[in-house]
This record gives sequence, C-alpha cells and structure tokens, in this order.
Amino acid sequence: MLIDIKDNSQGEHINDGRVRRKLLLGAILLAMVVLAGKAVFLSVFMFKNQSLKKWAANQHVTKVKLPAYRGEITDRYGDPLAISTPVKTIVINSTLMKPEQKEKIKVLGQRLNVSAKKIQNIVDGTTGLIEITLKRRANPDQVAWAKSMDISGVQFKSEFKRFYPAGEVASHLVGFTNVEDHGQEGLERLYDRSLRGVQGTKLAVKDGKRRVFRDVEYIAQPENGRSLNLSIDKRLQYLAYRELHKTYVEHKANSASLVVLDAKTGEVLAAVNQPGFNPNDRANLDMRHTRNRAMLDNFEPGSTVKPFVVAAALEKRYISEYDVFETHGFTRVGRNLVKDHRNYGPLSVTDVLKKSSNVATSKIALQLPREYMWETYLKLGFGSSAGVGFPGEASGMVQDFQQWSRFEQATLSFGYGMSASLLQLARAYTALADDGVVHSVSLLKRDEDDYSRRLFSKETAVAVRRMLEQVVKKDGTAQLASVDGYRVAGKTGTVKKAIAGGYAEDKYLSLFVGMAPASHPRFVIAVMVDEPSMGEYYGGLVAAPVFSKVMAGALRAYGVAPDQEQTMPILLSGKTDEIG
Repeated sequence: MLIDIKDNSQGEHINDGRVRRKLLLGAILLAMVVLAGKAVFLSVFMFKNQSLKKWAANQHVTKVKLPAYRGEITDRYGDPLAISTPVKTIVINSTLMKPEQKEKIKVLGQRLNVSAKKIQNIVDGTTGLIEITLKRRANPDQVAWAKSMDISGVQFKSEFKRFYPAGEVASHLVGFTNVEDHGQEGLERLYDRSLRGVQGTKLAVKDGKRRVFRDVEYIAQPENGRSLNLSIDKRLQYLAYRELHKTYVEHKANSASLVVLDAKTGEVLAAVNQPGFNPNDRANLDMRHTRNRAMLDNFEPGSTVKPFVVAAALEKRYISEYDVFETHGFTRVGRNLVKDHRNYGPLSVTDVLKKSSNVATSKIALQLPREYMWETYLKLGFGSSAGVGFPGEASGMVQDFQQWSRFEQATLSFGYGMSASLLQLARAYTALADDGVVHSVSLLKRDEDDYSRRLFSKETAVAVRRMLEQVVKKDGTAQLASVDGYRVAGKTGTVKKAIAGGYAEDKYLSLFVGMAPASHPRFVIAVMVDEPSMGEYYGGLVAAPVFSKVMAGALRAYGVAPDQEQTMPILLSGKTDEIG
C-alpha cells in the first residue's frame, strides 16, 4: 500500500497557518477589550475618587506672564533719575505649611509688618487661598530674614521695584509708580505706556499646589520699556532744590517754585517745588505735597509782564526809548484809579521798568490797540498750555480783547486780570533773552527748537534787556538778583493774592524772572514764593536772592564767560517800593 506523504504534509502546513492567524486575531481582540475596559473603569469608577479629580484639574498647562523691565528715566547726561531693580516678593503656599511652624510664621509676619489678623487667618487656614502674598518687593534684609527662618511654603517670586536716586530733588518732575509699576504722577504717568514695555508669556505646567515645575514653551519674550532722556541737568536740579528749600524754610512760605530754561533751545534744565516729598517712601507719602506747582498752578503774574508791554509798544513805535511819562503817583482810567506805591514823578521808559510804575505802564498800554496787546500776550504763550504734556498742565487765562474795558487793559499791563504758570512765565522771557525769538519748552533733551518763532525784532529785545539791567542796579527793585562778574537783566513782581471779593492786604506772591549774561543770555530763571510770612514779601527781597544763587551756579557749571569786568558794590536800603 502506497502513502502520499507530500500531500499530507501540505495539508498540515495549511492547518497550522490558520490556527496561528486565529490566535493572533484573538490576542488583538483581547487587547482591545482590555483597553476599552480600562478606559471605562477610569472614566466611570475611578473618577469618583476626589483625589484623582483634583489631580486632573490641577495638572495642566497654563500661561505664565513674564515681567518686563521698566525703562529708565535719566537726566540730559544719562544720570539716572528713575531705575528699576530686581527684587523678590515673599509669598506663602498654604498647602505646604506645617502645623509645627505656625509660631515661626507669626514671627515672620511681624518682621514683614503683615497685619496680625492676616497672619492668624493664614495659620488657621481660613484665607481660602493657596498662595498668599506676605510682602511685595521686599528689601534684601527682609528676604534674607525670611530665607533664614526656613519655613515650609515660603517662596520668593522675582519682580522689579522702581527706585529714585535723586529722591525728593526731582520728585515733582519724575513722579512715581504704584505697586503694580504703573505711573501715577509726573513723567512716570505721562510716558507710562512706553516706559512700561510689554510683558512676555510662556506656557508652563503647574502642579496641584500651583507651582511651576516645567516650562513647555516661550510664546513671547518680554519687551523692555523705552528709556527717557530728559532735558534736566541733575546738577542744576540739586542746586535749585537746595536754594529754594532754604528760602521756603527761612520765609515760612506756603509754597515755592523755580524753573531754569535754556534761553537758546527752550529746554527745561531744572524745575523744583516746595514742599517736597520722597518718592522712595510711599508709606509716608502726603499727596498734598506731590503737586508740581511750577507747571500746574496758575497765578496773576503782576509786574513781571511789564517788559512785554514796553517791548510791544517799542516794536510798533507807539513809544520811543526817549519818551518821558508823568506819573503823579496815580492816574484815573474812567472812574477807576491806578496807583503807584508813591509818586515817582516823571519817568523815562527805562525808569518805568526800574521803578516798576503801574501808572506809567498803564499809560503805555492804553496807547496800544487792544487787539495788538492781546495778540502779543497770546504769542508769548499766555492763555495756552506751555505744551510739555505734563499731566494737568496749566493753561492760564487771558480774556478776549473784545471784552476789555480801558481799565481792564490798564490792569492787564501790570499783570492783574490774567493768569499763568511759572513755566509759562519763564517761557515768555525767552522772547527777550533770545533777541526777540520766543521758544517752545521741552522736558526732553533736544539740540534745537523747531517750534520757535520771532515776536520782536532783535533791536527791541536788546533795548528792553538794557532797561531790565537797571532793575538789578542800585535804586532798582532787585539789587539782590545781581551775580558777581555778570550783567543780569530781570523783573520783580510783588502780587497781592486774590481772595473772595477782592485782594488780600497781607498775602503776597514774591516773583522774580531774569536772564544772564545780559549781553548774550544763556539761561532764564523764574522764581515764585507763595505767601512768605516772616515780614519780607517784596519780590526783590524774597525771590531775587534765590535767582542770584542759582544763576551763579548755573553759569559756573556751564563755563559761561563773564560779560563785565567788575560788579559795583551794592548798597541795600532793605526796602523796595515795588508792588504789582
């Protein structure tokens, strides 16, 4: 009997292949069943477990903000007036606290000046928060102390803190930021958007205790804020602050302000006020003292506007330098009287300014067309903001000429019935200092003024400057404004303060505005002292000495050559007659 071995072996081989395929298919089906079952088990049964639900809720990718560096504010030479320094904020994670460290937490809270109630809520676990801030932007000593206590849950977050190296000296100008590093006052507020920069963002994984334990991706890097280069010269700012503070204290004044301008560019080289404040000490900040009065406060400028009336009259030849005006101590304008402190008799145009005669100035003004006088004031910058953009900057007021009576025109000629800020007043004097060209003003450094415009001829400006030099000489109203070795031109103002129903008899503003060297002025300085209360109140006795000291320092700092060989000795009478 023959057996076909070949055919039989082929059949067995086919059967074995079918078995293996069935086994493989079964294994795949079994794996799918197991995976599906696991998924059902996790989603239906295990998700009832609260710890797993918490884990699922907290193990997630989130966006984390990255702080941007706030731009510096510097003076014209790059010396910092406001900088941001890296600091640590001390926080505590309530989920990491240990019961045995409660007393340590209380001690730390006391050291960081955290309220006892807040600390008690933290240790009792009643805050309802996971992360609680203990101290924003802590100083290095506080950070070192917190680290040395080794308290579980105490953590340190990186931030930036604003610091003002000049402190009170530049505080009214620079201003300050709040705890969120947003500008609140001054230039910090005005340029907040560009100084602040743009925060960055990253994706990070946080755990159930809100701790970042892994960075995933940087979405956007932080863009640092732009720095601000001011026109301010820190040397002059310190000098002006020191001298104004002395006068403010000596005369027990209500307030005081001083502005220094570059006569050729209109840049603000210094701007100071009293009373002051320290922007680095926010805890004791008195908001009443944060007002930048030099730029925000309006007042009647008094006799300091008389040179502009004379200049306007000379420019259009309504008067000549050689005219003489009879004063008699008073003049009648309609039914009203304009008075001088005493009878000066006949006065030349130069003596009108030297003696500061209201009567003679009124006679000059009444020869001018009302519209022309009004336009001159407006072109000098009165009645409109000085344009530096300072928050709340004053515009002042000059009434429309169509509403002027003759008496109002007369009083406007010696600075009553109008208002201006000290910055506006200083700006107006650039028209006399720069040979008839009135400048715009700037708090940012610049090489030249693109917005200057001519108002008077050079001949008129030089003529008025010569007249104003006599104000500083013997028998003038501002002998104390002189600067040894230099010719000085300027004008005083002693202004009665307006009250309800009229003017106070015992409250004054003491003013002086001047320039030097008078031959080719380099600086314009304006000083205002509000309500000096120690007996002296004339501008020539209160404001002029401050001008002299600050101007002398400015001329030395910039190496300006003297324009006179010798200054004659000054004989002081201790009194001046000027009012207005």
